[in-house]
Amino acid sequence: MKIKKGSVAIYVLALMLVTAGYWNYISNESQTIETVSISQNQNDTETRDEHLGDATLVSNNELINEENANLENENKEETTETSISEDEYFQESKMSRDTMYSQTLETYQNILNNSNVSEEQKAIVTQEITELNREKNAIMICENLISTKGFSNCVIFVNLESISVIVESEELKADEIAQIQNIISREMEAKVENIHIMTK
Repeated sequence: MKIKKGSVAIYVLALMLVTAGYWNYISNESQTIETVSISQNQNDTETRDEHLGDATLVSNNELINEENANLENENKEETTETSISEDEYFQESKMSRDTMYSQTLETYQNILNNSNVSEEQKAIVTQEITELNREKNAIMICENLISTKGFSNCVIFVNLESISVIVESEELKADEIAQIQNIISREMEAKVENIHIMTK
């Protein structure tokens, strides 16, 4: 489709809304996310005990038992806090993404309601609204399908042709990566090389 000069502003406005919001959010979270590549070997992770430096050798069994009990309670609290934190991350990510979509759709609707916009431009905007709603629906389907594969949390971001998938997992096996790629590729009609899978 050839786009006339009068239509350029429409595309630029929508692109700025979605792209700016997406990259702003992703950049804030980039330090907490580990990119997973199917071509990379999966390395075993080592867990460090943060209480190791606080350990004290004592001869009294009661003191030892009390210290162990305190450590167990702290570990339980940390696990609970981590779980809540992860849930909040995915919930807030989806809310931020959905807000960007809502703002873009609102902008498009304002253009349609503007009597100074030509019918040709309105036709282009109507097509963009259809595509945006289709994309939102595809994202919802993909996130639901990925959750059936055993991932409790998942969020998907789309930036032009690039699709970022973030799942809650310490590491991903090759077959799990393939499953996620197949779902995204099929439902969103995306090329595998444009699908970027990350863990949180």
